[in-house]
Amino acid sequence: MSVWRQDGNDLLLSVRLTPGAAREELGGRWTDEKGADWLGARVRAVPEKGKANAALIALLAKELDWPRSAISLESGDSNRLKRLRIKGGGEALALEHFQVRLNRLTAQEMRR
Repeated sequence: MSVWRQDGNDLLLSVRLTPGAAREELGGRWTDEKGADWLGARVRAVPEKGKANAALIALLAKELDWPRSAISLESGDSNRLKRLRIKGGGEALALEHFQVRLNRLTAQEMRR
């Protein structure tokens, strides 16, 4: 399974977030008990008043080289497992752009 799927002209990205981490990073793949894959993410922000979610969106925008305003939380507001919508990410050129970056991120291990 993949950590993302196309939804019209958008991408839906599945992320497993660890807030309050020592460093901010994306990487690795985590599989849940149902067999769904999630991209690993760590942010320094604490999980209160949306701070960790905002930090995750900022990190994704930076790592994926995509506008922050085009990334929104679809589900998982107060959960570690989140789905994010990347507007315009499903268009042909953008899809190629994301495939390269997301494949690299899911293949790498997070630093310990």
